[in-house]
Amino acid sequence: MGKTVVMFPGQGSQRTGMGRESYNSCTSSVKCFKKAGELTGINMEHLIFEENDLLDKTEYTQIALYVTEIAQLADMVEQGLTYDAAIGLSLGEYSALTASGALSYEDGVRLVRNRGIYMEQEVPAGIGAMAAVIGLTSDEVDSVLAKYNKDKSGNTESDNDMYPDTVSAANYNCPGQIVISGKKECVQEAMEVLKEAGARRTLLLNVSGPFHSKLLKGAGDKLMKDLEKVTFDKVKYPYVANCTAEYVDENTSSGYIKELLSKQVYSSVRFEQSVRKMIADGYDTFVEVGPGKTLSGFVKKIAKSMEKEVVIK
Repeated sequence: MGKTVVMFPGQGSQRTGMGRESYNSCTSSVKCFKKAGELTGINMEHLIFEENDLLDKTEYTQIALYVTEIAQLADMVEQGLTYDAAIGLSLGEYSALTASGALSYEDGVRLVRNRGIYMEQEVPAGIGAMAAVIGLTSDEVDSVLAKYNKDKSGNTESDNDMYPDTVSAANYNCPGQIVISGKKECVQEAMEVLKEAGARRTLLLNVSGPFHSKLLKGAGDKLMKDLEKVTFDKVKYPYVANCTAEYVDENTSSGYIKELLSKQVYSSVRFEQSVRKMIADGYDTFVEVGPGKTLSGFVKKIAKSMEKEVVIK
């Protein structure tokens, strides 16, 4: 008997009008929008359904995605969707946590709203950057970055600069697609080094900050103070944590979940490794909840590299 995973995308998948179909057809979806509006003071319908300058700003993008994803999940569950586990990419991990039963929607709204603000404000615009690296394996990228960081700073462990000259692997998306993050000039240098090492292509991304890099540690520390005020329930459906690519389940302590979420802000997102684990453990159906089909594309490539058949919905 196969097992089903619900999966939730992160920042970059947002688009005006996302979730409108669920909103128009499902009372529970409408309630998600209204409750988030009450808790944040943001007109969610305006933010998500109407053209504006806010949707692509991190402090608004994250809450918009979380609300849309949970509203759509509510609609899909009412239509008969059942699932056995969850996974999310970056911001999507909060939706996965709510789908797992551990994080209430209300607490999720508060946490995600603050997370977006902290990440937006931590590093001034223009300091950091992110870039996609196409055509190298995760091991190859890790090796190149380790050497680059060593050459750049001499000793990466004792780099006390406010914005350290290091570049991190931010997202392991799928075979041959990895995102790097760090100080802008260092990312640009690393892009050239990676091309020399055989990368087919490198591309600067249109993002507002160096997410999932050491430069965001301050944001993670601020978020931890909010996390300490939240009570997590027992996990009903396991999910795989971004930082570790390991399961979080009913036996995982609330304190450890909080630690993972704080660390996730400035650590690598191991999506490929997480999906590999789930496929190896017999999960064979993956349902993407939220805007777009980015994660579906990643899962398809991961499964192909494992020579496994999966169903993607």
